Amino acid sequence: MSLNPQSHGAQGAPALAPESLPMRRESPWQQGLREFLRSRSAVLGLVVLVVLIAAALAAPWITPQNPYDLMQLDVMDARLAPATVNGLGTYTYWLGTDGQGRDLLSGIIYGLRISLGVGVGSALIAGMLGTVLGLVAAYAGGRVDAFIMRLVDLLLSFPSILVALMILAYVGKGIGNVVLTLVVLEWAYFARTARAQALVESRREYVEAARCQAIPDWRIVLGHILPNCLPPLIVVGSLQVARAITLEATLSFLGLGVPITEPSLGLLIANGYQTMLSGEYWISLYPGLALLVTVVAINLVGDRLRDVFNPRLQK
Repeated sequence: MSLNPQSHGAQGAPALAPESLPMRRESPWQQGLREFLRSRSAVLGLVVLVVLIAAALAAPWITPQNPYDLMQLDVMDARLAPATVNGLGTYTYWLGTDGQGRDLLSGIIYGLRISLGVGVGSALIAGMLGTVLGLVAAYAGGRVDAFIMRLVDLLLSFPSILVALMILAYVGKGIGNVVLTLVVLEWAYFARTARAQALVESRREYVEAARCQAIPDWRIVLGHILPNCLPPLIVVGSLQVARAITLEATLSFLGLGVPITEPSLGLLIANGYQTMLSGEYWISLYPGLALLVTVVAINLVGDRLRDVFNPRLQK
């Protein structure tokens, strides 16, 4: 009896139909990406956020004016209405100008660089610091855990704006000081989240197996526990970026944030709020809308990430 090569494998085994082949299993990150893309609002927020970041990075090439260069400002062009041509007739102020003759469109795009840079930078530094302290508190336990958590509780018990005003009143204004202030305010959220997740992971079987193999504690924490704590920390980080941008704008609006020569969105809003009722609405309106769109886009992405990494919150 002859064998049919089309119905048997090379070693005489029956050939499997394509439908019966085992499907490749998706990784948790691929599943998360697929779930994230199901939300139209989150995808829209991500697209808007990418556009804003790209515009901020390309600010020197897409803006007609460098609002931080005092030599390019003309006080004769101060408080011009939107769609007004500048005094030299070289370009148009599509969003008008503020009281210093600064092109608002250029100021908003350059302001996004500061707001996004301060928000992302402070969240990254606070995330690394808070995550390390949270992991140490969970793994060490005892007095170390009690000391770190009491420090977290003490910091979270005060209003953020009050603590920020106290710090900046002492160290002075400046981008570096604002980032330092935001790090002091944000690390506690990461520490509390990392500790809670690490306590759950430290009781799992793979951690016990690693301890039985005499693996050093630092390798267990960094190589086994930390990767499983990343999803909730990513969610906290995305929301803290929006919170940092809002707090930085508030501090700049109050005059304790970035210097006046390098305005962020909050300082641009402060430049025109006193003249809003006199008809010069555009000076504060357009920077305020840019800040609103940025924060809403980040929150849409952060809320969807929270739902993806915690399916119990999905409706």
